Amino acid sequence: MRQEACERGAPESTEYCDIWERARKAVLSPREVESDLAAVPYSLRHAGVSLWIKSGVDPAEVAARAGHSIAVLYRFYAKILKGGQKRSNDLISRALDEGDAP
Repeated sequence: MRQEACERGAPESTEYCDIWERARKAVLSPREVESDLAAVPYSLRHAGVSLWIKSGVDPAEVAARAGHSIAVLYRFYAKILKGGQKRSNDLISRALDEGDAP
């Protein structure tokens, strides 16, 4: 499955996929190697963008760094943005307490 996915991402070259698979084997446990963890290089990009969003980086900045429009960012990463109501409420409350409200 990983090899097929890698080939879809780089159809003109299997060398890239071979190097990626060797790198995975060098740094992951045998159990992790058998999983889909970082199955293809794109997995790392997705993880990075997800981390930025969950860390509270402004979505416009995340989109710019990822080379996306905000619409694309929300379409593909909306599930990551859900569930942050408590954090959002805390940020709003803090701004109101500090008198920073617009």
